[in-house]
Amino acid sequence: MRPQLIFVIAFAVLVGLSFVTGQLDPYFYTVLIFIGINMTMATSLNLINGFTGQFSLGHAGFMGVGAYISAICSTFLTTHGMAASGMSGDIVMLISLLMGGLVAALTGLAVGIPSLRLKGDYLAIVTLGFNEIIRVLIQNIDFKIGGTSYVGGARGFAVPQLASFLWVFGIALVAIYFVENLINSTYGRGFLAVRDDEVAAEAMGVNTTGFKVRAFVIGSFFAGIGGGLFAHFIQYITPDNFTFLKSIEIVVMVILGGMGSTYGVLLAAIILTILPEALREFSEYRMIIYSLMLIVLMILRPQGLFGTETINRVFAKRKAAAKGA
Repeated sequence: MRPQLIFVIAFAVLVGLSFVTGQLDPYFYTVLIFIGINMTMATSLNLINGFTGQFSLGHAGFMGVGAYISAICSTFLTTHGMAASGMSGDIVMLISLLMGGLVAALTGLAVGIPSLRLKGDYLAIVTLGFNEIIRVLIQNIDFKIGGTSYVGGARGFAVPQLASFLWVFGIALVAIYFVENLINSTYGRGFLAVRDDEVAAEAMGVNTTGFKVRAFVIGSFFAGIGGGLFAHFIQYITPDNFTFLKSIEIVVMVILGGMGSTYGVLLAAIILTILPEALREFSEYRMIIYSLMLIVLMILRPQGLFGTETINRVFAKRKAAAKGA
């Protein structure tokens, strides 16, 4: 089945589901929305860490940039532009998410160009430092326009509620569709070449630094949009929402799912969002049990839940098996 047709069917299913998710218990609805946001975050980081072979620990920083830029944009439009121009909430949301994604992508470019010549641990340390710089900057910024407070510094920033089920899972679907088609295109093979053997890729004329920067920019763009969705759903953001612990959480999703496996990281995003909630009855032992389960999973499946398998490879194997039968 053509990817475009799968995308259209999946989007039609989401539209249908959006009419019934409003009837869900608020707690379960919140968990569902966090699953969708984590899917976008894990898919975007998988392009950098899984498909291109880098090791970024600063994804929460890009998420924070996107969250604050989109929140500032929607607050400004809601306060000054929406009422006067008759702009709908969905238009405000679209403009805000695009602004958050674009600024996060520019930030990714600014960080990526000087730092992506580094490799392994050195790159991880640089991106971790970037995450902390973003958090500290936001914590110390507060200004007002026309009497309205923006950013809010350490005390936090109130954001209009504009995110919905369709927005969250629609964006996740777009991110998955885009990354899968990019990686499976002729051009996208360059990302895999950089991951598999950077020296050989350079010898074959592949601009390895260019591919790493592009992966960083695209991943940052979707991380910024994920941050915008997060901000417009929880309606109150603080710098503590975007610490390095959040980056680690996303990295764990990618590693647990299988680096380079899109549907593996999606499954890991679902499991790692539901698991802490399912363990709430164990109170203070909850995170200990959660960590032990992660350790056991990684001992049993060091390559991740699905290794490096991709959706296309699974369908190809099934097709070959059917022909053989």
